[in-house]
Amino acid sequence: MASRHLSRSVAMQSLYEWDFKGSKKEDLADIVGRNIEEFASGVDDPTFIVQIVQGVVKNLDKINAIIEKAAPQWPLAQIAIVDRNVLRIGLYELLFGSRDEVPPKVAINEAIELAKSFGGDSSGKFVNGVLGTVYREIGEPGKNDVAKSRDPEDSEPIEGVPVDDEPVEAQEK
Repeated sequence: MASRHLSRSVAMQSLYEWDFKGSKKEDLADIVGRNIEEFASGVDDPTFIVQIVQGVVKNLDKINAIIEKAAPQWPLAQIAIVDRNVLRIGLYELLFGSRDEVPPKVAINEAIELAKSFGGDSSGKFVNGVLGTVYREIGEPGKNDVAKSRDPEDSEPIEGVPVDDEPVEAQEK
């Protein structure tokens, strides 16, 4: 599992536990520390985990308001805890994170993958729908960006990474 994906998984598990236990800020550091120790052995630097968790908590009221607006038929308390926290991570990365580090479509795809891994049967579709709505609402940043051309002589293909003639799926079908 890629280091950043694993970091997001640990951040999601930490936010899930924190949310489940009542969202007490004084519990957060212990939860994150324990989860890093237990689940992040493959992560060289846990800074990204901490950055996501702190970013979500710092912007929690704004993120929750966005979820409520983007999914009005689902009151926040009725959204499954996993889905709610996957959305929080996805929205944090989409709206408050560095677009140079995590482009919008990557943030959306990563959130969908977390939802599929940890959530229920329809979690991926639900997360895709909410984040897709927000992405369109903010004007689809980066939609028309052209990828920097690369010289194929400079690098070896990496398994699982599409080459120029392979399509890249941006959203779940």
